Amino acid sequence: MKMLFKQRFFSWFDSYDIYDENGRTLFTVEGRLSWGHCLHILNAAGEHIGTVQERVLTFLPQFELYAYGEYLGCLRKEFTLFSPRFTIDCSDWEIEGSWTEWDYSVVSPSQGVVASIGKELLQWTDTYVIDVLDPDNALCVLMVVLAIDAEKCGRD
Repeated sequence: MKMLFKQRFFSWFDSYDIYDENGRTLFTVEGRLSWGHCLHILNAAGEHIGTVQERVLTFLPQFELYAYGEYLGCLRKEFTLFSPRFTIDCSDWEIEGSWTEWDYSVVSPSQGVVASIGKELLQWTDTYVIDVLDPDNALCVLMVVLAIDAEKCGRD
């Protein structure tokens, strides 16, 4: 399953639209006013299905993940020198990025490659192509991409 992740050009807070390969809207993401990033994920019908909330006052960036009102776990950035790495405490997923921080792989020792994420260059806004092998993982992978993008925006 391929998803196209596009940041909206004009918005006060972070907001994104996520499309499938045929251009249909799968998810909408709306930023909320809070300490740290707070992103609400809505399905195509406009129902709130997930939240990515940044923890503040931590040494390295951390993001709490919620799906359907339940806490899933925390995504943490690991200390590395050249290429970024993130882990999620609710699964065995590891997220490894290239040194340019444009391409990421979500891998699992038990499942292998879960998803690949690539940033499209020469776009007006942040745009990613997300290739998820199992559509059941689409929401969690989207949360990973949102957290990574929020971490990069917070640094810039």
